[in-house]
Amino acid sequence: MVKHNNVIPNGHFHKKWQTRVKTWFDQPMKKKARRMRRAAKAAAVAPRPTQLLRPAVHCPTIKYNMKVRLGRGFTLAELKEAGISRKVARTIGISVDHRRTNRSLATMQNNVARLKEYQSKLIIFPRRSNAKPKAGDAAPGDTAAAAQVTGAVMPLTKAVPAVAFAAVTDEMKAFKAYEALRVARSDARLVGIRKKQAAEKKDAEKDE
Repeated sequence: MVKHNNVIPNGHFHKKWQTRVKTWFDQPMKKKARRMRRAAKAAAVAPRPTQLLRPAVHCPTIKYNMKVRLGRGFTLAELKEAGISRKVARTIGISVDHRRTNRSLATMQNNVARLKEYQSKLIIFPRRSNAKPKAGDAAPGDTAAAAQVTGAVMPLTKAVPAVAFAAVTDEMKAFKAYEALRVARSDARLVGIRKKQAAEKKDAEKDE
């Protein structure tokens, strides 16, 4: 079947259609070529990460705006708050998006904290391997122990709420849930009738 609101194909094939059939026999080799290209790119940029640092953003529209995912780039306001120049940001593996604007203070603060955490973990190599470390460069021990990050830089982790388990008591076992629900429904249905009966009873007692 087709995707989206498109016409269902009902082809009437003529004109030597067998020669026009689209084939896909090179799928395994293309997969291998992509893998080799990724490996070559990672080797070329080593020891730098293969991907840029991305901000944590909320998805657009009411349907998905409760979900948080990685966005395109950090805003200029977030970089300014973290004390990073927009030109320097790209040189140290931080993605910048000058079009995005901050509409939420909480999101901005989270991304600023994300930038600062990234800076604290960052290992900056000297420009030349035989040069002495300058101000801001990492120590020789840190550069020697550095390993390349091949996946997403600082991926988002989903916080799993802690579940507190309670011991099952005899009172819990004796509780009849269905019966309690039926009684609650009955009480809700008869509240007006019982109120009327109570008022009539009160009036009858007054008359006596």
